[in-house]
Amino acid sequence: MKKPLAGALLALALLGLGAAPAAATAAQAPAPATAPAAAPSAVTVDFAGTVALSNCSGSVVRLPQSQPDDPALVLSNGHCLEGGMPGPGVVVVDRPSTRTFSLLNSSGRGVATLRASKIAYATMTDTDVSLYQLTTTYRQIESRYRIKALELDTVRPAQGAAIKVVSGYWKRIYSCAVDGFAYRLKEGDWTFTDSIRYTAACDTIGGTSGSPVIDTATGKVVAVNNTGNESGGRCTLNNPCEVDQNGTVTVRQGINYAQQTYTIAPCVGTGNKIDLSRPGCALPKP
Repeated sequence: MKKPLAGALLALALLGLGAAPAAATAAQAPAPATAPAAAPSAVTVDFAGTVALSNCSGSVVRLPQSQPDDPALVLSNGHCLEGGMPGPGVVVVDRPSTRTFSLLNSSGRGVATLRASKIAYATMTDTDVSLYQLTTTYRQIESRYRIKALELDTVRPAQGAAIKVVSGYWKRIYSCAVDGFAYRLKEGDWTFTDSIRYTAACDTIGGTSGSPVIDTATGKVVAVNNTGNESGGRCTLNNPCEVDQNGTVTVRQGINYAQQTYTIAPCVGTGNKIDLSRPGCALPKP
C-alpha cells in the first residue's frame, strides 16, 4: 500500500494478502530496463476534480448513469478509511461518515471543503476501494466551483495505455503506461485481483493512495492507485508480490500498482446508490 501519510496506519502495506501458495516459487523480477514511452495526451489531465484527504488522495467521480442532482461520490482506497483498514473479507456499505475532502481546481489549489454523509462502499477484498457519498450534488459542485466530476470508465484498460496518476495530497501528477496486469497481488493479509502494474515512471509514494488513474486518451478514470513494492520484500506489508495462475510468485521491487474501477459502474443504481444485487455487479459483498 502507499502509506497514508498522516495517520500512518501501517495501512499502506495494504496489498499483502496471505502467504503465497506452498507450491509457489519466488522469483526476483526487476522492472523492465526500458519502459515504453507513454503516448502524448489526447486530453488535458490536471488536478480539477481531485481531492486531498487527511492522509490520502482521491477524486470526485461520476458514472455514465449519474444525474446532475445525484449526491456526488468521492473515490479513494479502502485502506484510506478513517476507521482503519478493513480486514480480509470485510465489506463496508452505507456507514455514516462526516469526513471532509479538500476539492482542488485545475492548478491544484483548494477551492472548497466537501463533506461526506456516508461511506457508500469500501473493501480491501479483491480490490482496494472506497466510495464516499457527499452532502452536495454534482450540479452544486459545478455551479459553485466550476469543477466537473471525473467519469469512471466502464471498460477494462488495455496494456500499453498511457495513463496519469493524479495525487491531490501531494499535488503531483505521475505519467507512465499500463505495463501489464497481476493475476493476484498479495500483500500481508490481503489479496487483490487483476491489478494494474505501472511502468517504472510512476514511482508513486505514501500519500498518493487513492489517486485516480486517468487514461490520457479518454480522460476517464480506469483505476485507483494503491500500493507498490518498496524494498523487495516478498508478499509483506508495503511489499506486494504477484502470484500467477500457476502459483508462481514474482517480486518487482520499486514497481507500483492500481486497482481497476470499471467493475464499479454495474453496481451503481438510481440516485448513485450502491446496489450490489444489480445484474453484472461483481464487487465483493458483505
